[in-house]
Amino acid sequence: MGRATDRRNVLRIDLDAADPHRVATRRPDSLSVEEPLEIRVGPGGPGRRRPLAVTMRTPGDDLDLAIGFLLTEGLIRDDADVRTAQLCAGPDTPNTYNVVDVVLAPGVPEPAADPTRNFYTTSSCGVCGKASIDAVRTRSPYAVADDPLTVPAGLLAELPDRLRAAQRHFDRTGGLHAAGLFTGDGELVVLREDVGRHNAVDKVVGWAVRQGRLPLAGHLLLVSGRASFELTQKAWMAGVPLLAAVSAPSTLAGDLAEEAGMTLVGFLRGRTMNVYTGAHRIGPAGQGGVGRA
Repeated sequence: MGRATDRRNVLRIDLDAADPHRVATRRPDSLSVEEPLEIRVGPGGPGRRRPLAVTMRTPGDDLDLAIGFLLTEGLIRDDADVRTAQLCAGPDTPNTYNVVDVVLAPGVPEPAADPTRNFYTTSSCGVCGKASIDAVRTRSPYAVADDPLTVPAGLLAELPDRLRAAQRHFDRTGGLHAAGLFTGDGELVVLREDVGRHNAVDKVVGWAVRQGRLPLAGHLLLVSGRASFELTQKAWMAGVPLLAAVSAPSTLAGDLAEEAGMTLVGFLRGRTMNVYTGAHRIGPAGQGGVGRA
């Protein structure tokens, strides 16, 4: 539910226009939609669930986003920890469905209030405001270091074009990040778009949780932007052994990938890439990979 793009009238200025009367023209343009999503979490029974997080996101796949967020923050382990998750009315009129209400299964502890973890997130940063690296280094239950996945370098080089071709809204706006889950053989399993890199990844992870596919052994996650600490953490929490990005990783992303035994690839563009950790999973161009459909 929700719209990913919206049309606005803009003044288009083209200083190289051949016709001086066409230097400035008015025309419609498509923008990526950005709206707040409040995630409420708590036990069943009467009363409202407590607000846990507000994230700025592109509407759509909101249940996946909420479930993925809870999983990657270590608040749930799998789909069995969630009794219900539903979009519900917010304070806006008309209703924008910008609230997800998550009821935890019996026995699942309610998230404790922790002043060191500020869960207000922007579309550009999923861990802004958290007080320390120790507060955000959530430990994964999955030993990705033992994953036997290998991917030929030539196949890996083809995946950004496959990701880009599958994006539904980027051509219209130029303003949406993408995260795609691939098998070791290069099959695109699921793709999600969002104005926030971390949201796109949470939507992929949430889809996998709700499909009962965790851990994502034998898969790789490709993101359209840079590889940050938060995205590396989310991939690890989902059991992904290989994270690839078309742009740069950060030092903390490299440190966490090394700690986890993950493969981290950056600057995946054209026929070149940088392998920062886990180079044993990147095979010569002629070797095949080990994937799980």
